[in-house]
Amino acid sequence: MSLSYEDSGVRYEQLDAFKRACQQAARTTAGELTAHGYREAAAARGESAYLIEAADHYLAHVEEGLGTKNLAADAVQQATGRCCYREIGIDTVATIVNDLVTCGALPVSVAMHAAVGDAGWFADAPRATDLIAGFAEGCRQAGAVWGGGETPTLREIVKPAAIVLAGSAVGRIAPKNLRILGDVRDGDAIVFLASSGVHTNGLTLCRRIAGKLPQGYRTPVGDGRSYGEALLAPSVIYVAFVRECQKRGLKLKYLAHVTGHGWRKLMRLEEPFVYEITTVRPEPALFRFLREAGPIELPEAYATFNMGVGFAAYVAPDLADATVAAAKAAGYDAWLAGRVRKQDGRKAVVVPPLGLTFEGDTLQVR
Repeated sequence: MSLSYEDSGVRYEQLDAFKRACQQAARTTAGELTAHGYREAAAARGESAYLIEAADHYLAHVEEGLGTKNLAADAVQQATGRCCYREIGIDTVATIVNDLVTCGALPVSVAMHAAVGDAGWFADAPRATDLIAGFAEGCRQAGAVWGGGETPTLREIVKPAAIVLAGSAVGRIAPKNLRILGDVRDGDAIVFLASSGVHTNGLTLCRRIAGKLPQGYRTPVGDGRSYGEALLAPSVIYVAFVRECQKRGLKLKYLAHVTGHGWRKLMRLEEPFVYEITTVRPEPALFRFLREAGPIELPEAYATFNMGVGFAAYVAPDLADATVAAAKAAGYDAWLAGRVRKQDGRKAVVVPPLGLTFEGDTLQVR
């Protein structure tokens, strides 16, 4: 029987309903900004970053969590003796700042939230040192200061041997015309930037698969790496791509951080479009392994994992090549993947080479 993300206990329908309820309540507090000389930016609710507008700039605010990837790191360390918490530190920053830059904001300050069930977690000095080093490295890659954090001990909420990693970031858009507005049009190009692996999404399902493997995290995935090594490759931080595009004067119409909901995230923009992906690269070895070991059906894989794509940029067709060039100049693997089409009010992601279609009602995050 094939596996799904819901089988692992992650039910987006319930999670997204709570998120939408939060957004509705949050809108009622927007008037509190007036006393601070700010206002809520138009059309910011429901996007990956919250925007606060001033006369000559925007401030962006994001809070994000790592998820359960550190539990995979714990299992790999137990099985092999290798500590991967430097990678986990980078991952934690990546999941925060990659959301922040989708509005055009460059991160200024990042904070860490590290909750444990027992303070003894921090007594493992090499592990704690690696986590600190990785978080600092992630901040440097993002061009942001590590501004602080919180380390609560939450006995009876968090298991004694575990840590819950999350954080927040503040960014700035100045001048204001650098804001990414979502002004996508029929015929616009879709540029993909490669991921390094699963990044921080789908790990609950990945860990369940590990439990089924006779060799566990030591199992080869087919590209010279073990399952554990492939899963724990640190996430790509895409801040430098946005910065390079701004430096070159390239107008980015919309950005999607491909995390939860997999390729369905390509249609996060509220306006209905059909996002047609015509150039699909060969399936990376890790994702092929996950599908076979699960087993996981192809539609479920693309609805859950990033499948080798960590970030997507939407630009005018005449800027597609320049956008790919900017990404490559900043050190990213990027390619022209498809186009945006207006089609009688339909909202969908279609991938003709794979025979996949995700209709708009499969993504309800607003």
